[in-house]
Amino acid sequence: MAQSGSQEGPLLSGVAMRYASALFELAQEANAVDAVAGDLGRFGQLIQESVDLQRLIRNPVFTAEEQAGAISAILDRAGISGLTGNFIRLVASKRRLFALPDMIRAYGDLVADAKGIVRAQVTLAETPSDKVMNDIKAALRDVAKADVALDVKIDPSLIGGLIVKIGSRMVDASVRTKLNSIRLAMKEVR
Repeated sequence: MAQSGSQEGPLLSGVAMRYASALFELAQEANAVDAVAGDLGRFGQLIQESVDLQRLIRNPVFTAEEQAGAISAILDRAGISGLTGNFIRLVASKRRLFALPDMIRAYGDLVADAKGIVRAQVTLAETPSDKVMNDIKAALRDVAKADVALDVKIDPSLIGGLIVKIGSRMVDASVRTKLNSIRLAMKEVR
């Protein structure tokens, strides 16, 4: 069973990248790269905030027509139309909504690459102030030697500190990790 999960990851990322690449090319032709990125970001936020929408895009019980109808209503209510709206409708009609969050991420990566922006994932214990975000961004800009786009995740189990991932490099400066290291060291001393 673990094997099928490991095979699904590359397959899913391949599907997501193909769709995202096609959308990126169309957006470039239409001079709408940033507009599409903004609309995709708003739709991605809707997915994160709505358990019902998550269920709709992940549940294979819904027919393509049911998914397409619900997605159209959501897009209309959110005011997402044009290239982005057509793209999401196409994804629904092709029964690929389960891959939409990965497509949104892949599109964001393509935009960042095209603009020379490095993407960094930052995990914090609580929502940071604007000053803290600016300090983190400045520090990462110095390390990456490029502009940095932050994907912020909140994980209250961290207690404090932060975890930063840029590409394959990860720095874990969380209090939870430090405490676990101390616990492990104390166990070994016994």
